[in-house]
Amino acid sequence: MEIIEDVNGWRSRYDDWKRSGAANQADDAGSDYPFVRNRRAPFTPARRALPMLNLALISSAGAYIDGTPAFDKSAPSFREIPIEVGNTDLRYVARGYDAAAVQQDMNAEVPIERLLEFENNGIIGQLNPVFWSFSGFTPDAARLVDELVPPLLERIARYEVQAALLVPASRLCHQSVGLIARALELAGIPTMTLAVLKDVMESVRAPRVALYAGELGSVAGQPNWPEHQRRILDEALRLIEPMDQVSIRQLTVVLQSQVEKARGER
Repeated sequence: MEIIEDVNGWRSRYDDWKRSGAANQADDAGSDYPFVRNRRAPFTPARRALPMLNLALISSAGAYIDGTPAFDKSAPSFREIPIEVGNTDLRYVARGYDAAAVQQDMNAEVPIERLLEFENNGIIGQLNPVFWSFSGFTPDAARLVDELVPPLLERIARYEVQAALLVPASRLCHQSVGLIARALELAGIPTMTLAVLKDVMESVRAPRVALYAGELGSVAGQPNWPEHQRRILDEALRLIEPMDQVSIRQLTVVLQSQVEKARGER
């Protein structure tokens, strides 16, 4: 099974899109962008319970440590960042999404604090000591697969990661993380992809998807609302083990109830 099925056909559609001039739109792939269309998906069953897993986080929000070089828009790459990083330590190459939420609270897209809580509470076995960040606004999907995926898989294997949570930020990020999720499952690592856009997930065919009615730029939960973030992540992660086939699961989490709004419980 391939990460991109009929990659030559996709390249032809992508070249047509570039020739149309749509690729020159800044930070917007446009409605005519040729999303990858896969028919099947790889799938790796979880062989351990969630409280026994070394879980890795992969974010497409373009996060990098302040004072280090930002992402080069011309070439796909990733950063390996220690989980001890704080909110004020990160900067973002925010292409395709509004960075306001993640700048207020990194947990809206890089939910390190929530996942460390889960580790301390025994919900997950361990949060991997580093997370991986990349800029998911990468229109050239084939180049992403060829240039970013192999070295990323090598690093993930070195850390003996046993499962991965992937969090997109923009519309195009949904495709990028979906392709990486496919690569991880082909390598024998079960994944869970958070998503707020069903159509892109259905097109790219990520193996496991947790879908809810959220917003781009805060896919891991609303900023400065820890309980909302916990609900989303807890429900999504607990699906990794029982899911026995490729599927998109609709989360039951509600964005904001009237009671919570009235109480100011955010």
